[in-house]
Amino acid sequence: MSKYYIVFIKPGDKLDIAGAQIEAVHAYNIKRCRPSGRLWHIKGDGVGYILTIEGKKIYHAGDNEFIPEMRNLGHIDLALLPIDGTFTMSIKEAAKAAIAIKPSVVIPMHNQKSDPNESKDELESMSNIKIIVLQPGESFGLK
Repeated sequence: MSKYYIVFIKPGDKLDIAGAQIEAVHAYNIKRCRPSGRLWHIKGDGVGYILTIEGKKIYHAGDNEFIPEMRNLGHIDLALLPIDGTFTMSIKEAAKAAIAIKPSVVIPMHNQKSDPNESKDELESMSNIKIIVLQPGESFGLK
């Protein structure tokens, strides 16, 4: 048997691996399209994840826009939200998603073209959500 364990999952699938629960959730585009007019990410093709580890729930949105399913994720401790804006949310859309999801902490990701500090103060002033902007190589411990 290989030392690698690969499982293909789709939205709604759940796994338990080494004490961590992994739930696949939808990740798709509603309005962001390729030059051909085809959506970058079609509903059902890609996934985000909710990881439950030691009672903490971490939402990794994947390549996603602010989609309706985000309103029904349940309690989330940490949300990793993309803010690039090309085929994911813009900073403003990520702020709306964060307010809808209501996590304790948000870490912006996929921010090659966007400055995550741009809306940090604004979002923190509008909610009780803490925004953590990580630099390459930095880590964050969820307590």
